[in-house]
Amino acid sequence: MEPQVLYRVCYGTSTPNPFQKSLLSFRPALLHQHRRHRVLHHDYPAVIPQQSSSVRGTFVRGLTDGDIYRLDIFEGNEYERRRVKLKILDVEGNEAGEGNVEGEELDVETYIWVAGEEKLVDGEWDFAEFRREKMHNWITSSDEYDEVDEAVRTHGNDPTGGRGSNGSISDKLEGTKDKVLKSAV
Repeated sequence: MEPQVLYRVCYGTSTPNPFQKSLLSFRPALLHQHRRHRVLHHDYPAVIPQQSSSVRGTFVRGLTDGDIYRLDIFEGNEYERRRVKLKILDVEGNEAGEGNVEGEELDVETYIWVAGEEKLVDGEWDFAEFRREKMHNWITSSDEYDEVDEAVRTHGNDPTGGRGSNGSISDKLEGTKDKVLKSAV
């Protein structure tokens, strides 16, 4: 839901250049029949299927295979990427959902908590509280992103073809200079 965290995962920085920002678009959305909980002893939320509940979140368009690769690593084994149907919010209401105007329904993927409900707090995760009290830690800390950064550095099954943090070309392309020169001649 927080673009700066998404940018940090996908681009290696929470403040990417305008071109990188323009690659993604964000829309408010509603996921019915699910609930967002707080995770015990952690700052992040968990979404699980639950009847008679809805989760307000963000639909992101423009993610590449490489971005999804990084997000899968970032979310780890506590989550599983699953197909769900959500509604785009044409008008976003208040936290209680009053004033929401639902629009187009989309078939999308999201991360669903699979690490066990015993690790969840019975209460809604508060996005406003996260932004106010915790987000700074997620923007300034590199610990939360170590696995993603390491995967990008080592290129293990990286579907981006060696595009590293901030879009840099990695050493994966080293040794190809002669091939490129021969094909250019």
